[in-house]
Amino acid sequence: MKRVSLLATLLISFIPATLHAQSFELNAIDGKKWSLDNCKSKAVVVAFIGTQCPVNNAYMPRLVELEGTYRAKGVQFVAINSNYHDSLDAIKDHAKKHGLTFPVLRDEKHMVAQRFGTERHPIVYLLDEKHVVRYQGRIDDQYGIGYDRGKATRRYLADAIDALLDAKDVATTKTAVEGCFITKTPTPPAKQVETNVTYTKDVSRILQKNCQECHRPGQIAPMPLLTYDDAAAWSLMIREVVSDGRMPPWHADSKVSKFSNDRRLSDADRDTLLAWINAGCPEGDKKDLPKQRDFTNGWTIGQPDVVLSFKDAVTVPAKNVKGVMPYKYVFIPTNFDEDKWIQAVEARPGNHAVVHHIIVYMAKGGKREKNIADGIGSGMLVAYAPGDLGSVFPPGSAKKLPKGATLAFQMHYTPVATEQTDKSSIGLIFAKEPPKSEVKTRAITQQIFAIPPGADNHKVTSKTTFTQDVVLYSMFPHMHLRGKSFKYDIIYPDNKRETILSVPRYDFGWQSNYLLEKPLRLPAGTKIECTAHFDNSSKNPNNPNASRYVFWGEQTWEEMMIGFCDYAVDTKK
Repeated sequence: MKRVSLLATLLISFIPATLHAQSFELNAIDGKKWSLDNCKSKAVVVAFIGTQCPVNNAYMPRLVELEGTYRAKGVQFVAINSNYHDSLDAIKDHAKKHGLTFPVLRDEKHMVAQRFGTERHPIVYLLDEKHVVRYQGRIDDQYGIGYDRGKATRRYLADAIDALLDAKDVATTKTAVEGCFITKTPTPPAKQVETNVTYTKDVSRILQKNCQECHRPGQIAPMPLLTYDDAAAWSLMIREVVSDGRMPPWHADSKVSKFSNDRRLSDADRDTLLAWINAGCPEGDKKDLPKQRDFTNGWTIGQPDVVLSFKDAVTVPAKNVKGVMPYKYVFIPTNFDEDKWIQAVEARPGNHAVVHHIIVYMAKGGKREKNIADGIGSGMLVAYAPGDLGSVFPPGSAKKLPKGATLAFQMHYTPVATEQTDKSSIGLIFAKEPPKSEVKTRAITQQIFAIPPGADNHKVTSKTTFTQDVVLYSMFPHMHLRGKSFKYDIIYPDNKRETILSVPRYDFGWQSNYLLEKPLRLPAGTKIECTAHFDNSSKNPNNPNASRYVFWGEQTWEEMMIGFCDYAVDTKK
């Protein structure tokens, strides 16, 4: 017996400690204590979550769904927030917003996260009745950095729970996690790093110039970057996204044309940010702080002369009906008794969580939705999509809004598992005097195509010809989830060809209107040719279905091929 016991002891000593969860006790957000030792369930799912990470929040409805499915089968779910910057009130609000009815614990000192050895969220650990870790990793494969498959193809957590409850081996025991770093209190590096860089003197100015336009309350970016505490909390994420070029988001090839709204960090700014993070995020003297950047009530174009909003809120259901939510059309009469020249215009979502894109048309006469939908580009006033920040036209040029026009909002909503409402708006800034040139929008489209199943580089082209002299200001490529790349070529009357925009990695989740640094004069007879490539293969993580042909359509599981462009014509001609 002694020999067997000694052998068992030796075997146990070789089992990695990470396979058995250490005991812990934490305060739940309702004020009660929760202890792993006191949990006698058949299985326990420990989920590390946060409040601001986009991937994390995308998975909250799935976590709620799984907890509801397995509660009656004896599985206990518990969530832990280990982010040092998330306040108790923020955690409570997050739990209420996402309907988290299972225990939500606060790991203020990061101790439990350290015991589990976890660095990112969301991550789940499945423990058996003896609290041995049987699975750790992601919930499923639907969401990740820069993609949404539409639905999961691998049910990692659910499959692991099913196997555990059926007394079977868990087939997949560990998966790599995609999400945000769990935020920690900044600490000096183990090895002294020599740097004069501080937040107050250097980093604050870089964030003001490059990040705060989006990373502030009420805007599309998920976490604010307005203070030292904000920047220090997210320093690990900043280092990652800056190092690999994900942020600030910019998808145009830098070797082709120059753009006035180029968001890329300069090499010097990138080096400064990385030096600051590597040195442990020194704050510096508060006297060195710059004056706070002034934002105008959430408008990127400045304070509008007129703001027009939905009269009634649009209800966005928790889920699509039969997998589809058709575009919603909302009409707002302008009631202007004279033509108006628009110097700047911006469409602003009322609820960023559910608004994917907005296209505002200047409708003439009736309000028939089909007439608006058929007129792609024709009469378009402005568009909003993730990444776009409104339109400001050069001095001396403006868009004409006819008197009595009705604004037709084409709304693309994406449900987020809880019922939501939206009241979007449009802001208009009028030209101070009649412009010398009129800005128009043209959509260079190709609606006749069929992308074969599995095709990973399917080519589609479209062309347009200008019959008069124009000045080209900007380009806005638009595709859906299978969009891979997009290119604009100019073909002059003498057949000289020039590429003026190349987007080698198109991102449906973050689209941009590329504003030429120097507007391009194009003589009558000039053509613009757009070339798009689509990836309908299983290698595309955004692809909702790689086994079907794909045709033109409004829904994201269908495709579009549109090369929008803004150009100006002389108002005297």
